[in-house]
Amino acid sequence: MEEKTARLTQMLRESNNIVFFGGAGVSTASNIPDFRSSGGIFSQKLRTQLTPEQLVSHTFYVRYPEEFYDFYKEHLLYPQAKPNDCHIALAKLEEMGKLKAVVTQNIDGLHQAAGSRVVHELHGSVLRNYCTECGQFYPMEYVHDADGVPHCEKCGGKIKPDVVLYEEGLDQKTITAAVHAIEAADMLIIGGTSLVVYPAAGLIHYFRGKHLVLINKSVTSADKEAELVINDDIAKVMKESVDALLG
Repeated sequence: MEEKTARLTQMLRESNNIVFFGGAGVSTASNIPDFRSSGGIFSQKLRTQLTPEQLVSHTFYVRYPEEFYDFYKEHLLYPQAKPNDCHIALAKLEEMGKLKAVVTQNIDGLHQAAGSRVVHELHGSVLRNYCTECGQFYPMEYVHDADGVPHCEKCGGKIKPDVVLYEEGLDQKTITAAVHAIEAADMLIIGGTSLVVYPAAGLIHYFRGKHLVLINKSVTSADKEAELVINDDIAKVMKESVDALLG
């Protein structure tokens, strides 16, 4: 594993337009469960017979807002979560001028909390919430602390998280920006994702650069295309590689 980490460091050293594409595994070290891991939400026994996909779908949000927010607050909001070593390492790479963008499937805002400035959030963010009637903005804390369904203080309208629910399409501007970043990259690091969630996972096919690296605890469908595959904890790998680069 030390040899692979050293190879990653060397790739980082010779690359100057790096893009990181990350999934739920990036945030597990911050104690945010991975939906698709064996211990994640998707495999847990739920209080209802509905699947988590149904519980965070647009239809469920519209028809059963109370139940939607019960599930949303319990399983998708982690106000105490802090950036981990992966988030911090990526912010350092950006500060060095090497990392040009983070493309993330996560909705927790931890990349920005670590200091990253160019972050394309494919699935939105729990930090942004809006009144569906007047558009008034509300932070995560307002939604988290609300009794039941959060409503607007100005007009009484229902507040919706700026998160892409199942049945909803991704934001076209965000997709376009992510595609442009990946197309221009000379190195693409894919981390903490099993690459099974589309259309987000399909974005990696736009990469035409030199170094493709996959860091994930389990195998992915893109392993055979990668120059380097590291099946280990991404927070540890990124910290060690970036520390070596800086050292």
